[in-house]
Amino acid sequence: MEVILLERVSKLGQMGEVVKVRDGYARNFLLKRGKALRATADNKAKYDGMKAELEARNLASKGEAAKVAEKIEGKNIIVIRQASEAGQLFGSVNVRDIVVAFEADGISLARPQIQLDAPIKTIGKRSITVAVHPEVEVEITVTVARSQDEAERINRGEDISTRNEDRDAAAEAIAAAGEFFDPEAQHDDVAPAPAAEEK
Repeated sequence: MEVILLERVSKLGQMGEVVKVRDGYARNFLLKRGKALRATADNKAKYDGMKAELEARNLASKGEAAKVAEKIEGKNIIVIRQASEAGQLFGSVNVRDIVVAFEADGISLARPQIQLDAPIKTIGKRSITVAVHPEVEVEITVTVARSQDEAERINRGEDISTRNEDRDAAAEAIAAAGEFFDPEAQHDDVAPAPAAEEK
């Protein structure tokens, strides 16, 4: 189906372009959400009549989006979740969790604005794109951790993939090996073994 875009649609086209898309995508997303019109002769004339109004509305919403983008650009959202020792989450962090975290900071975003391909299922730090407006995108960071302290350690760049006990055991082993192989260590004088007598 051919449609006329009423706003910029990512990976599809700019406002006013006539693009060919699958029927289901056109009916269920573009037409339903008012992002496009069917490309008929009547709709082309209708678009020409409302083009100036659409462009003015787009500029106004783009200006508002730029203000929101300034607030959230580079922001680090911390999400606390239970996880296994290996860092695998008991559950996941999805778009809804990120939207709720922004609402706690007084910033209102819609779920479709968060571009998260798949739910986060492990502890760590992820970079995510937020499309505040079709023409305004910013990067944010989501840090998933078991505690606030662990989140701070992740943000400092510490490797939290190994357990504390493993790190302590490794440190003790290194210290013991250092003492064992220390060339400066005092050794008791041991008499050399007598050489075997030759016959």
